[in-house]
Amino acid sequence: MLFGEKLKELRKREGLTQEALASEIDVTKRTLINYESGRCYPKQTEIIMRLAKRFSVSADYLMSEADEFVAQAHARGGARGMAQAKELVAEVSGLFAGGELEESDKDAVLRAIMDAYWDAKSDNKKYAKV
Repeated sequence: MLFGEKLKELRKREGLTQEALASEIDVTKRTLINYESGRCYPKQTEIIMRLAKRFSVSADYLMSEADEFVAQAHARGGARGMAQAKELVAEVSGLFAGGELEESDKDAVLRAIMDAYWDAKSDNKKYAKV
């Protein structure tokens, strides 16, 4: 579950409206709607800390590594980069959680993803020097 889904679940569990929560954490209702829908992430860690405190959860719970990956993709590649990152996270999560792959196959998939990452990073360095 990504940040927006967690936030929406926590808000509903507490019986808060979007307007009430937005006011509590000092953002606009539109901003909160965008957080919950996954259209954007808080740019300031202070907002994540306010939310964590409000719901008595850790900031790490709210922002997982997958969330940070998606947020960075948005910062670097805009909406298209964020959409691609979300799709990748969802597909890989589904692949590993589905239970249909043997453990050795899961390991092979992860190795292939890591190899693709390092190859792309190496290629990017080559082109940056040209």
